Amino acid sequence: MSTVTLANVSKIFEDGTVAVDNVSLDIKQGEFIVLLGPSGCGKSTLLRMVAGLETPTSGSILLDGAPADDLTPRERGVAMIFQDYGLYPHMNVRDNIGFPLRIAGVEPNTRFERVRDVAAALGIDDVLVRRPAQLSGGQRQRVAMGRAIIRRPSLFLMDEPLSNLDSGLRAQLRAEISSLVREMGVTTIYVTHDQAEALTMADRVAILRRGVLQDVGTPTEVYRRPGTLFVATFLGNPKMNLVEAQVYVHLDRYIALHLGEQALYLPWHDMRSRQVAHYHGEKIVIGFRAEALTPVPPDAPGDVLHGRVHYIEHHGHESVAFIDVGALAINIDEYGGPPAQANGHNRRGGRMAGLFRRSTRSESARAEGNGHVATATATADATGRHARQPAELAVRLQPYPALRVGEPMSIAVRLDALHFFDPEGNRIDVGWR
Repeated sequence: MSTVTLANVSKIFEDGTVAVDNVSLDIKQGEFIVLLGPSGCGKSTLLRMVAGLETPTSGSILLDGAPADDLTPRERGVAMIFQDYGLYPHMNVRDNIGFPLRIAGVEPNTRFERVRDVAAALGIDDVLVRRPAQLSGGQRQRVAMGRAIIRRPSLFLMDEPLSNLDSGLRAQLRAEISSLVREMGVTTIYVTHDQAEALTMADRVAILRRGVLQDVGTPTEVYRRPGTLFVATFLGNPKMNLVEAQVYVHLDRYIALHLGEQALYLPWHDMRSRQVAHYHGEKIVIGFRAEALTPVPPDAPGDVLHGRVHYIEHHGHESVAFIDVGALAINIDEYGGPPAQANGHNRRGGRMAGLFRRSTRSESARAEGNGHVATATATADATGRHARQPAELAVRLQPYPALRVGEPMSIAVRLDALHFFDPEGNRIDVGWR
């Protein structure tokens, strides 16, 4: 087994592109950690630096507590599995799996025995004499895994190994990979842009955006308590609804959160109220997941919002209605947007954050005058990166409900399931996770 420490690691290419920006991360022995983010966020570059295929511009990588920056890929004791399999087309399955042992000078009988054991464990012992061109995509990926496993490495590095497979086969191999590496107890770093893979397979998830580490935690932690607006919108299906809210504090009673012409009232005894109260008279962002909203009769008591059905999506096992409640939505561009602060810390929680920087008074006034929420940064570098539009709250329903577009609908809101974010895009109640 192996521990991995990334200490303020950055990678800047010759053309000035910042691929990885001051990332620090500790990976424990035997841990399965997933690097998650959209294409171009730096996760594969980070993996290649751990493997020794790229050299960090600054910072240091430690394996088992010792600096590894001067070690070759072979000396690091890692095995890497790629998206495109990387098999030798002129060799059969047996020779492909056994190639690392052949290079290491392992005696043929021992080599063939170990190949047979690994192939049996992966369910490909019946295709040992075939060449890669005669295999399915799933079989090729199992061969690539076998070639990595047979080396008995101290660290597995997997770069989107399932992205070329169909959805059914991906689900099957997800379970197989997760079970296999945990049985072996090998530390694993797995790169993907698929949130289902990350939330299903990982012990912990590290989420990146434009080279900056946004959040780190267990799948439950990052889903239930996302540290930034980006993480909140990147995880979940349907995406979290983000709306603008004006905060008004009624001391020792409640906090009124005005969403357009309607309002929700956060009780004063709620621990989050103490944090939200700091933004009296300001605009913040509130996040609603679909599971926090339930259709109710119009006269139902409690925390209820009223609106009209804008459109409906049918998914077979459920339908999702999108309700216009007269609030303003906040949209986050996962690829563009203003520069993130490298490894910023929330002033109240210490979590990775820094999606936006706070605008000055004149910048805020200009943003409001242009129809943008006052929390929008003045450094937005493209059109509509942090934009407002009418909010449509996603509500999960039974399959194919007797509901039409334009009909009124009232929805009860679970206040304990709300998410609050400050003008910089950081989670307000992050300290309570």
